[in-house]
Amino acid sequence: MLYHYTDFNAFDGIIRCAELRLNNVLNMNDVSEMRLFMNGIGKAVVEKLNQDGEEEKGCKVEAFFHKEMEEEFHYSAYAACFSKYRDDASQWERYGHLGQGVCIAFHETPMQKMIGGAVSLQTVYYQEDMREHRLVGEFYELIKEAEEFSETMPGLEALMQDAWIQSAAFKHPSFASEKECRLVISPFILNEFVVESKYHVAQDRIKKYYPLDLNRMCGKLGIHISDLIGEIIIGPTSSQSIPILQDYLDDCGLNVLGNRISLSGCPLRKPTS
Repeated sequence: MLYHYTDFNAFDGIIRCAELRLNNVLNMNDVSEMRLFMNGIGKAVVEKLNQDGEEEKGCKVEAFFHKEMEEEFHYSAYAACFSKYRDDASQWERYGHLGQGVCIAFHETPMQKMIGGAVSLQTVYYQEDMREHRLVGEFYELIKEAEEFSETMPGLEALMQDAWIQSAAFKHPSFASEKECRLVISPFILNEFVVESKYHVAQDRIKKYYPLDLNRMCGKLGIHISDLIGEIIIGPTSSQSIPILQDYLDDCGLNVLGNRISLSGCPLRKPTS
């Protein structure tokens, strides 16, 4: 199972509207999102070049990565986040509206079958040192074999795109307790899977997101959205009534999920007023 902790507003969007919102990774709670990986790759490539006496190339590569980082919004990934942990206190506090929200358990197998094109299901890795990552060697070999480094050299753009795609799967080690998995879309990739962006207007700002149509995606697999959801867990500090939630699911045409509701057993203290 993949567990998605959220509040009841987002729950309504997923259940009633059959829409899973993928939000900009750069706006998530780890401020080093994507940058951690890109900085690590760039640093490791420059280090290898310098060790081989290719200081001039190393300087140009360092400047190139710095320039690319300034374009990070263009390469922004959008993601919906899940945890491998069921009924986890830290997940309730960070993402489940301080335990007053809800957790939806998704079956991983159909989620895996839904991916393709710009959409991927990524396990998150928690590390800062990227020296052993395969892309370091690939960047190094490409640049080492060239007579001189050029931003237009063949193969460089494809490697950089690959790096940006993978950057969404790496977080700072201090977040390792989340055991996270992400459904990710990389909009800068052109392919047959087209998802139009939308905007959520709040009182303080406008947010861009990409909606995934769960009915459409489940339909392609020949399953119903109810086959995707294995459990609904009411948060440990939530006042949500089970009978009302069952009525809600029934009105949404998902009465089968009414028997999959459970209460959190997490002894999380209720927030004080």
